[in-house]
Amino acid sequence: MAFSTQSKLYPWISIGNSTDNSAHQYGSFRKAFVQQRNRDPGTNRIQAAASPSTIESGQETVAYEEGQLERPRWTGETPLSRLVGALINFKPLYSVLKYGARQVLISTAEKTNIPWREMTKEILESEVYEEMESIENTSLLYPDYYLNPFHAYDEGNLSWLAAAEAEAATMSMVRRAIPDASSLDEANQIVRGNWLEAIEKHHMIYSGDLVIRDILDIGCSVGVSTRFLADKFPSATLTGLDLSPYFLAVAQFKEKTSHQREKPIRWIHANGESTGLPSQSFDIVSIAYVFHECPERAIKNLVKESFRLLRPGGTFALTDNSPKSKILQELSPVLFTLMKSTEPFLDEYYLTDVEEVMKEAGFINVQTVLTDPRHRTVTATVPY
Repeated sequence: MAFSTQSKLYPWISIGNSTDNSAHQYGSFRKAFVQQRNRDPGTNRIQAAASPSTIESGQETVAYEEGQLERPRWTGETPLSRLVGALINFKPLYSVLKYGARQVLISTAEKTNIPWREMTKEILESEVYEEMESIENTSLLYPDYYLNPFHAYDEGNLSWLAAAEAEAATMSMVRRAIPDASSLDEANQIVRGNWLEAIEKHHMIYSGDLVIRDILDIGCSVGVSTRFLADKFPSATLTGLDLSPYFLAVAQFKEKTSHQREKPIRWIHANGESTGLPSQSFDIVSIAYVFHECPERAIKNLVKESFRLLRPGGTFALTDNSPKSKILQELSPVLFTLMKSTEPFLDEYYLTDVEEVMKEAGFINVQTVLTDPRHRTVTATVPY
């Protein structure tokens, strides 16, 4: 089943030539914000003292800076956060912000040699649609928060376009995290490499002789994080679980067409808050870049379910935006407004004490480290 480039599935293919007024409005919006910042930089930039967070990377010790705040001033109930919230809730401006957010991602990708449009077109014109029947759980009920528009998609993650663009968006995120990297591979070595190293190190220190046999990747999206885990722990059996059957169809399709693993990855369409999987059936549960998309109640449920699924001595690992990241605390008004416009639960994530939530669920040895300038990895253990 193929679609032409004129298909309504991806009208943005010719976005560079679009006559939509959103482009002009976004440019005006950005210019106004920049002018305001230049007039009064003290109110729009947060000066943060350096507080290093270190991680061993190969033979080197790398330090990433923490800001002096617990979280950015553009989150929570601060005056700045309320202003941004009011802007986002103004519907005519929201469509402009949504357009701008997409443009930032696509521009970042294509300026760093990530062929966003080509990658998306390749998926949408492939046989990926045939995977849906074998992957979708038609009896699954979606939680209310998952049906909200986010990531600049009206349908959230429940669309072919979101699924087709997901890998390019992930690559763009990695490049934005490490802007000085000479290539995507180098950026991945830092972002993904440090995350995986933090998991492995934690498990070695706190899990004794527990062999890593089974790994669950909750919120696996199109399987990027799942494949990194599979490559890092090749003797383990990997399971990728997600709420979007579209994402999982892409994950399964890409794995079928590009990898022949000795232990194939299993893909499951389920809710990470209540997976239906057997208790104590995994040695590692990983959740990558998911919590910032969730309300607090869902974060707590995901942590509780992870605790239930892990064997005694098992390791829980999450990686996501760090509230203490100096980079994130000093984002320009344009960027943090665009970010919040496509992430409806971002404030709830930043205001949730994730480490305390883990401890309340029963986890011990809770450790947090900045694994790149923007992201933290939090690891914990199920007691024996």
